[in-house]
Amino acid sequence: MASTGADIENGSRLSDSSFKRGGGANPPVASGNGNGNGKEKGLPSSDAVSLETVSVGDNTHRTLKSRHIQLIGIGGTIGTALYVQIGRGLIQGGPASLFLAFTIWCTFILAITLCMAEMVTYLPISSPFIRFAGRYVDDGFGFAAGWNFFIFEAALVPFEITACNVIIHYWSDAVPAGGIIAIVIVLYGLINLLAVHWYGESEFWAALGKVLLIVALIIFTFVVMVGGNPLHDRFGFRYWSEPGAFAEYYHTGSLGRWMGFLQCFILASFTVAGPDYVSMAAGEAENPRVVMPRAFNAVFYRLTAFFVLGSLAVGILVPYNDAEMVLAFKEGRPGAAASPYVVAMNRLQIRVLPDIVNAMVLTAAFSAGNSYVYCASRSLYGLALEGKAPAFFRRCTSRGVPIYCVLAVLVIALLSFLQLSANSAIVLQWFVNLVTASQLINFSVICVTYIRFHAALKAQGISRDSLPYKAVLQPYAAWYGLTGTFIMTFVGGYTVFLPGNWDIATFLFSYTMIFLCPVLFLGWKLAKKTTFIRAQDINLLKNVDEIEEYQRTFVPTPAKNAVDRLLDFLFG
Repeated sequence: MASTGADIENGSRLSDSSFKRGGGANPPVASGNGNGNGKEKGLPSSDAVSLETVSVGDNTHRTLKSRHIQLIGIGGTIGTALYVQIGRGLIQGGPASLFLAFTIWCTFILAITLCMAEMVTYLPISSPFIRFAGRYVDDGFGFAAGWNFFIFEAALVPFEITACNVIIHYWSDAVPAGGIIAIVIVLYGLINLLAVHWYGESEFWAALGKVLLIVALIIFTFVVMVGGNPLHDRFGFRYWSEPGAFAEYYHTGSLGRWMGFLQCFILASFTVAGPDYVSMAAGEAENPRVVMPRAFNAVFYRLTAFFVLGSLAVGILVPYNDAEMVLAFKEGRPGAAASPYVVAMNRLQIRVLPDIVNAMVLTAAFSAGNSYVYCASRSLYGLALEGKAPAFFRRCTSRGVPIYCVLAVLVIALLSFLQLSANSAIVLQWFVNLVTASQLINFSVICVTYIRFHAALKAQGISRDSLPYKAVLQPYAAWYGLTGTFIMTFVGGYTVFLPGNWDIATFLFSYTMIFLCPVLFLGWKLAKKTTFIRAQDINLLKNVDEIEEYQRTFVPTPAKNAVDRLLDFLFG
């Protein structure tokens, strides 16, 4: 990514006078506030905000630092899929297909990151891309996009709670599943109802554990493949030739190998994300015009390294036809039992490490669910700010927490109790199928929104060089990202149409959001009589003056101690 124009390292201002608007459009009157503390004209200060106060302004607080945002982005993306579910892709496609699929999909994530970074750095407000969709495309489009993202994030919460329960039962069945689920939900509630700074701090340390785990597993892979294992077996890339680099799925021959690759590609499309989680923290970030570009860059490059190297590592450690791994997935064995890393440790007669991996995977699942509660609640809050959700969801505590949004997400988290009457693996797969389509729709929305943003800049005579952050390869990257994500939206559940594979539940979970989003869009459009916004009429100045004022008056919060200074240096 490239930055030109304003000096983002110094938090330079982007004033209205820097724009040269075309078409004679009148500058709109901005609303809300830049620092998110509810201090706009005629509104009480943040300290006076109570649950009885409903303001049209943003009452969240800007207390998240660069290190918090970077780890929130990583924490929301790295869950059980990178450590456990990736083994399913290995079985279906083989090591080469898995590696190629994750590598190629990361190029689409790069395109989405470029779109998000430019738009969000320009206007870092709460739930940015959800609100941008309504402002830059069509109000009905924003309504559908916002509720799709909320459903996506909210559905992931019970997915990770279910995963936590499964992981704990790797050790013992002594604790009933209902008790574990209840404890996790209560913990999520406590963490997310505190001030956002404490959420950011807890997520920072939990996500840091995920980073250390994947780095350790990559190092572990290199050490054991060159002979550093109890068997002194220098197996290297043996499993790429025995049984082979490509596995056949459903069919034999080249068609079977292609379908195996496609299964891995579908897995990658669900597993790899990042920029959307970074953007959701924009409205609560300190000094966002400086912090956000760094966060987008750091999260993308780190996640790409983790997922690409992780997909390579599992293909080195275990053959795709390993009997223990295949049986573990077939029987839905608990915890990290199906993890290729644990399977490899058992093959190499390495003790203790499987328990450590399982404990860290538990932390990863809990942290991911925690991030989803945050993002779901903030997306609902953004919808409420735009008048697309009930007004009471705009209510915040004096600490800037949208309390009713958080409570709504926790109510949805109760769906995890469905696990008590169904096989854990089936419940997990249902949620995977549901949110895969939603995530891909979400990515398509981001690309469409950026294309309209880019068109508006051009139509109104605004040079992209005047933006605080100018992404490279645009608008071509946006079109590339849109093409890939839109196609994969429909491909994700294709196996249900194969002979002998028809299943009503799988079909509904795979394609419900694809059918629901147009209904939401048309319903809002017809009810509110919205129109597609022409490029020259797109409002690019709303909320800009608030961000400018915040940047002008921003005073950095000094680090409290040496540890904070070190962390700020490492993740700044």
